Amino acid sequence: MNTHYTFEQLTGIMRKLRAPGGCPWDAEQTHESLTRYLLEETYEVIEAIDEKSPQHLKEELGDLLLQPIFHAAIAEESGDFTIDDIISTLCEKLIRRHPHVFGDFEIKDSDAQIENWEKIKKLEKGDERPSALSGVPAHLPALLKAHKISEKASRVGFDWEHADQVFAKVMEELHEFEEAWEGGNPTRMEDEMGDLLFAIANLGRFLNLNPEEALRKTIARFQKRFSYVEAELLRQGVQMQNATLEEMNELWEKTKHAERDNKI
Repeated sequence: MNTHYTFEQLTGIMRKLRAPGGCPWDAEQTHESLTRYLLEETYEVIEAIDEKSPQHLKEELGDLLLQPIFHAAIAEESGDFTIDDIISTLCEKLIRRHPHVFGDFEIKDSDAQIENWEKIKKLEKGDERPSALSGVPAHLPALLKAHKISEKASRVGFDWEHADQVFAKVMEELHEFEEAWEGGNPTRMEDEMGDLLFAIANLGRFLNLNPEEALRKTIARFQKRFSYVEAELLRQGVQMQNATLEEMNELWEKTKHAERDNKI
């Protein structure tokens, strides 16, 4: 029989875990020590979404929800804020930033809402964010950060006009990277590789493709195909390190075809 708990019971459980006589590990945690878990749980939610498994997603969203509950409990103990303060702040922000829903402001589409959202944010922050590029978290993955930074630059007109111009920039940066590679200068190669990746991130933005998501999915496909090659070689009684590159490439092509036919 499933027990249905409430949000209040959840916060109570966390307080008990942190209290004397509770869990030593939970009691030792700080905002700083929990940072890694916040990141890990976020990526596990993304993985559950990719798997299209409602049950897995439900579980991982619960693990992610634990993180703000945990941080709120720590903050409450030091008198900084409570979970109710967090919820009130969020509700106020959502109402304030959606005047077309909770007021009489009118917008024509989602692009207009994004533009208005940014205007409201700027008014809220005042001089705290003097640059058009402010507000991008420092610890974002690099490709996602490149996407966000170029998006903000675009909003003040610093951008290309057409996707074909960005594609030409990608090819230009690829050529410059090739020149750096041929020159054998590691520092210049690193610079040019960065320029190339930044240009590719911009191209993704123009085509409504998230470069971070695209790379993450490519990595997942690589892992899946690699595992298939490993398994097939083992089935043949061959250790991967003893297989030839031709044998591995042949199996690699087979797994690509099997993917297209939805056989794996």
